[in-house]
Amino acid sequence: MEFLSKLYEWWDTPKNLDEKIKGLKRKLDVLNALKEDMESSRTNHLHPRKKQKKEVDLWFTNVESINKETEDLEKEIDESNFLLRGFHKGNVLKKIQEVGDLYQQGKSHDSLVVVNSRWSGPIPAAKLIGGAAENCMKDIWTYLMDDDIGKIGVWGMGGVGKTTIMEHIHNKLLEGKGFDKVIWVTISQEFNIVKIQDDIARELNLMECLQQERDAFRRRKFLFDMLKKANKHVLILDDVWDEICLEEVGIPEPISSNGCKLVLTTRKEHVCKFIGCDKVIKVNPLSEEDALALFLKKVGPVVSQSPTLLSKSKLVVEECAGLPLTIIVVGGTLKGEDDPRVWDNALNELKLRIGEVVGVDAKVIKCLKFSFDHLKDEEVKHCFLYCAFYAEDFEILKDEVIESWIDEGFIDEMDARQQMIDKGHAILKKLEDNSLLEIDWGRRFVKMHDAVRDMALSIITSMNPPPYMIKAGIQLESLPKEEEWAEDIEKVSLMWNSISEIPIDLSPPKCLLLTTLLLQHNPIRSIPDSFFANMPCPTAYQIPSLN
Repeated sequence: MEFLSKLYEWWDTPKNLDEKIKGLKRKLDVLNALKEDMESSRTNHLHPRKKQKKEVDLWFTNVESINKETEDLEKEIDESNFLLRGFHKGNVLKKIQEVGDLYQQGKSHDSLVVVNSRWSGPIPAAKLIGGAAENCMKDIWTYLMDDDIGKIGVWGMGGVGKTTIMEHIHNKLLEGKGFDKVIWVTISQEFNIVKIQDDIARELNLMECLQQERDAFRRRKFLFDMLKKANKHVLILDDVWDEICLEEVGIPEPISSNGCKLVLTTRKEHVCKFIGCDKVIKVNPLSEEDALALFLKKVGPVVSQSPTLLSKSKLVVEECAGLPLTIIVVGGTLKGEDDPRVWDNALNELKLRIGEVVGVDAKVIKCLKFSFDHLKDEEVKHCFLYCAFYAEDFEILKDEVIESWIDEGFIDEMDARQQMIDKGHAILKKLEDNSLLEIDWGRRFVKMHDAVRDMALSIITSMNPPPYMIKAGIQLESLPKEEEWAEDIEKVSLMWNSISEIPIDLSPPKCLLLTTLLLQHNPIRSIPDSFFANMPCPTAYQIPSLN
């Protein structure tokens, strides 16, 4: 009896073995379907600044291997006689387990790509507009080539073109103009030392080494030493909002002996002075002539051909404060419009809005909101505001955001999903034409200018009560405080933060209307079931893959 029991453990009847083989094939089909989906997703997310994760590389290799091994096993079984065939039971069960394990590994990948720190190609840059921008670029370049100048400050209003100028400088430096390395780091409004250190280390291909350092002093010293060893380089800090201490970050003082340079862009002149810039350059608004030329290019030939509309367009341009961003956005809103009454109404609206507020930034937001208010379709407005759920300066994959719009119910139900996807692309085209979104990286990605995102966030916070809580990409290490989880909140975005734990004893948020919770790209290890106890209406939850 013991022998028969052992035999049954090792051997199987032809009928039972065939059922197991069919089960193996079904699991393999599901695994290969996942592989195809991941290949499609990988293709969408890859661009010159992103590369496939090594663990994802290994996963694809293992899937290829297990397909080959399964094919060889089937062939071996087919060539076996009746008796020996049954002894392949253990091999088949082992393969079923391996296929299942690979499937779970594939599903656990929160993202397939990472920043390619070795990439040093040009940044897609818009064309420089006006003679003032050209002159600023020439001045910056002259100072970069001067050994006695280490720190350069570039300041001006939001939307005036500071980043565009620096993108051209960055690309010109890559042509081999005397520097071994060009490092670009976007600071953004939510200043975070750890994020800046990580971004610089990533550019130096030293991210893994820096992440091993947990102590603030050791991180700062490590980065300081690595930058000193980085040969002759230019460090560009884009969009610096407030005073920062270079020493606290770990950025060595640029001096003539090391040949290194620091360039920063900011909206505030005093930031340049605080950091001790040797040269400070102001980016001025466009001249009347350049501003009008840009506006006419955006609105199309219908205006140039009408003396009446041309005179009205000059008055509209005056309200845009000479800022390329506001001129482009307002021009996109009025593109192709040939009714003088519409132009009169637009001018009155702009005057009224801008007259209500004090301060340059507030006037820019009011000017940009004019374009949002003229999006006649509420569906398009909802889709636009959703783009603010992503972190500042984030490259938004078109296919991904369209799927999110569909899941959120922003796009009306249609007979086929492809029709809804097509509608999503039409909405993106509308937002691009109105310059509320910028095309990025081969038309597969879009971006929100930081001033446009500020406008979107101001619209959300002005709602009574605000229906969304957006804290994406600000390096949160824990969930927002209990009082921030309002009962009537509908959507929450906590994407791209550093939240690693949701404590089991945490009082669950009482968000009875919550339909959307975005937690992806956080190193969360586990989420207690109790966290969702008071969230009865989930429709679009996106959370990291958990162990």
